[in-house]
Amino acid sequence: MSADKLEVLLDRAERLLARIEPLLPAPAPEPEWDTSIAFRWQRQGNRGILKPVRHPPRLRLAELRHIDRQKALIDQNTRQFLAGLPANNCLLWGSRGTGKSSLVKALLNEYADQGLRVIEVDKDDLRDLPEIIDLIYDRPERFILFSDDLSFEAGDPSYKSLKAALDGSLNAPADKLLIYATSNRRHLLPEYMAENEQARNVGGEIHQGEAVEEKISLSERFGLWISFYPFDQEAYLDIVFGWLQELGITPDDPDAVRAEALRFALGRGSRSGRVAWQFARDYAGRQNLQGKV
Repeated sequence: MSADKLEVLLDRAERLLARIEPLLPAPAPEPEWDTSIAFRWQRQGNRGILKPVRHPPRLRLAELRHIDRQKALIDQNTRQFLAGLPANNCLLWGSRGTGKSSLVKALLNEYADQGLRVIEVDKDDLRDLPEIIDLIYDRPERFILFSDDLSFEAGDPSYKSLKAALDGSLNAPADKLLIYATSNRRHLLPEYMAENEQARNVGGEIHQGEAVEEKISLSERFGLWISFYPFDQEAYLDIVFGWLQELGITPDDPDAVRAEALRFALGRGSRSGRVAWQFARDYAGRQNLQGKV
């Protein structure tokens, strides 16, 4: 090819690139490591980015009542992690509204000044774990990858991604990333009566069927299980008055507030910490509004 023809081809190529370049997506922005303590992984087109959470919840561990055992377990595990010591991925499972996700958020506020950071990842984006790990690999902070209200259906592609991450098969430094997940399901997958019928009696021992074994194989990859149970009436009421105190409300008639809080819980069908918080907000709002009239 002559020099003239080569020059024409190069010129055409440059003009073509000049037309295509504005159509290409801009480079992903660098995460705001120095100004944010919490991030959310979000897909944008064919890629994901770490978006800073501008106003993370200000929960503190001391504000969470009647889950002292659970607090002690996850706090110990997190302090080991921050100290660069061996620590476990954690599954917080059990009754709804009992403080599972609040506990993780409170840990962030408790230990952010020691380098703890939280990345929230939706279940559908767990397949992007390798990308997230690449982003944090050289960072000095330590990260909790937080997936809230986690559960899977049969054939869900995110299921295998999580199993791989929990097994350590991804290229992640063991002292830099932990996975904390919350779920209402102990094994993260739906359990059916028909699956129990596959169990066999072998020499007096129960051997579960393959379907049950597969489901257990995911949850058992979490080294730490922390279970949460419904609150009894007295615990629920104590949480109500604790939140009212935090909101600056001192009731003149505590007995009337108790009766109202119990009716509120009855209407919701639950005496959970979440319902206690919702009642406290409702009651405090009404009291403050009446004071302004």
